[in-house]
Amino acid sequence: MSEDPPGTVDLFRPAAASALRPAEAAGVVPVSRAGRGETGFVEGEVRWAPELPPGWEPAWESGESVGAPEVVGGGPPTYSPEPTAWPQADPDGLDGLLADTVLDGASYGRLTIRTVATRGDSARYRGQPRRDALLTARFGAGDDALLLVAMASGARAADDAHLAAQDAVRWIAAAVGRSRQRLADDLRAARRGSLKSGLHRLTDRCYGRLRARGAELGLDEGTYTASLRCLLLPADPQCRIRLVFGVGEGGLFRIRDGAWQDLDLAPDETSAPFRFRAAVAQPGDALLMCSPGLAEPLRGEPKLAAHLAARWGAGRVPGLAGYLADAQTRVKGYADDRTAVTVWDR
Repeated sequence: MSEDPPGTVDLFRPAAASALRPAEAAGVVPVSRAGRGETGFVEGEVRWAPELPPGWEPAWESGESVGAPEVVGGGPPTYSPEPTAWPQADPDGLDGLLADTVLDGASYGRLTIRTVATRGDSARYRGQPRRDALLTARFGAGDDALLLVAMASGARAADDAHLAAQDAVRWIAAAVGRSRQRLADDLRAARRGSLKSGLHRLTDRCYGRLRARGAELGLDEGTYTASLRCLLLPADPQCRIRLVFGVGEGGLFRIRDGAWQDLDLAPDETSAPFRFRAAVAQPGDALLMCSPGLAEPLRGEPKLAAHLAARWGAGRVPGLAGYLADAQTRVKGYADDRTAVTVWDR
């Protein structure tokens, strides 16, 4: 076998000890800024990055990155506003990976939809996966179509929280899709009782599958689960009914005439913990459904509510990038994942 050509580096062959020089000898500078991430080349516990070109300076020394999210409330948050570390990956479980941020949108007749899921500052800093899952789907075509936005938040302390959340949104979406025709007919006829009982059954089956999956994985009962919220919209412009259903915590709000209304879902008195709400939209409304990571600061920091009302009220519909920036508005003390969908009616 011929020798490697001069200058060839075998990435799978350990480098000679003499090639691993101290940072100063190699012309590199240490990277060790808590909360700012540690990127670059790694030898054991020593981390460094290549020296910057003349005239450049590290972002952590020049202030926040360009276009960093706005901050409201009392003082800057603890963590950096930008992603730091990726979660550790399992080569046999790559289908469980979640991107740091997911963004989507659509427009149907009188409806304009924006939706986002973004990893919280705490999870970004620690290299943990996003516990929130988001799914958007259209079932059917034309005015007969149903639009679904499903979001789920995995249990905080569970290692498989992100997987349970992904399963929850996939399984409830599949169930809604298979029942599309009946649900669309009930929406048009405003059969609230039929919609409530039908969606309750679908939700029960979804959670039954979660329990069964947890048992297959050998987990304690009730640990493989997630909070679930779903928004169901008819594409028919003549039908202004907006349905929200699910299980667990989160938020449902509406901006009407420039003011916030908290429409949060109370557990059904006959079938707790299932939650259900049917609302009738008016032109100019902005309806927001969100995970606890956004609902909590909205309720706890009036300046955030005022900021988003100014951004989203009076029929103002941001583009996708603008919506992401709005949803990432930072508040000290709130560092969880944020997942949201906003629907504007005209």
